[in-house]
Amino acid sequence: MSKQNTRQGTRQERRREEQRRREEERQRAARTKRITTIGITAVVALAVVGLIIFAVIQNQAPANAAYPPVDKVSCLSTEQSGTHIHAHVSIYINGTSTPIPANVGIAPDGSCLYWLHTHDSTGVIHIEAPSGSSATFGNFLDIWEQKFQQVGYPSQLSTATGWQIYVDGKPFTGDFHAIPLQSHTLITLAYNSPGVKPDTSYPWNGL
Repeated sequence: MSKQNTRQGTRQERRREEQRRREEERQRAARTKRITTIGITAVVALAVVGLIIFAVIQNQAPANAAYPPVDKVSCLSTEQSGTHIHAHVSIYINGTSTPIPANVGIAPDGSCLYWLHTHDSTGVIHIEAPSGSSATFGNFLDIWEQKFQQVGYPSQLSTATGWQIYVDGKPFTGDFHAIPLQSHTLITLAYNSPGVKPDTSYPWNGL
């Protein structure tokens, strides 16, 4: 075989090797792109699903447009069963017992009810919320003041001073709006009412 033929053969082999190398690189790049695209798509899909679930739980469209969410607490057409607990509140203003009215947090036409509401004037607050939810007495007061003033909202509740506050019978020195509503929490609020005896028990009767 001549030297010229040998050189031609070597060049052809090099070209074939280069073509194989480029094809392998193209295939690797294509595989990497597919894997990356699938990964990004999966992450985006999970994020979208998570946002949808969060929106459904936290910001469901109101069953009644007149009662939008208050403090991210929704007014829904059905009660929530994830968290179902009760707290009790006694309010005294100028020495007189001032009950929380019935149906605070429940639309008059029954179209929706907030996660925090009352069914009667006993002072029991029903907390019926999605699982993992938490609430404060301030959330309940905001619902009462913003959407249910017509049933009677004492203006003194908007005053930061002049109150004696007790939680489970013990003095509470912080902002009463921040009191967590937990199972069987007992809250006693006394405005200009010295000598009030705080609640230390309540006949829950299965609540």
